[in-house]
Amino acid sequence: MSFQFIPLPASQFSHLHGLSEDALKDQCVEIHVSDGGYPCRVSLEDVPAGNSVFLLNYEHQSAHTPYRSRHAIFVGCNAIEALTPENTIPEMVWSRLLSVRGFNASGIMMDAEVVEGADLKSEIERQFANSEIDYLHVHFARRGCYAARVERVGSL
Repeated sequence: MSFQFIPLPASQFSHLHGLSEDALKDQCVEIHVSDGGYPCRVSLEDVPAGNSVFLLNYEHQSAHTPYRSRHAIFVGCNAIEALTPENTIPEMVWSRLLSVRGFNASGIMMDAEVVEGADLKSEIERQFANSEIDYLHVHFARRGCYAARVERVGSL
């Protein structure tokens, strides 16, 4: 069973570049300097130390259900959208405790589990073994922040 991590589109955040600090503040966006441990949801990599990141609120689960959700995320100020090969897990999740949430096509949560990043592949396979699960959301379990969407590749 094949899967693929889906980054957030860089185009969703391009309007933030060049805005003044006050304009960013009006949109509830903060700029931080990475210490090397700020995971970017566009590049699907930890932003190198010393580089700037946007901290903003993002609606990652927009389905009109009780599971609709938004939370804080980091996006590298100069992030380039990741091209993730099939069955490849981004390094930014390997060393973190994760919450993996499986949703059906209507956006209803069907399964969830907390796993170490090293065990993520087997959890993806376990949840996708359930044909009712259409996609997964991976979250950083400690702070609850959305990390990435995982989709099936190919047929069941």
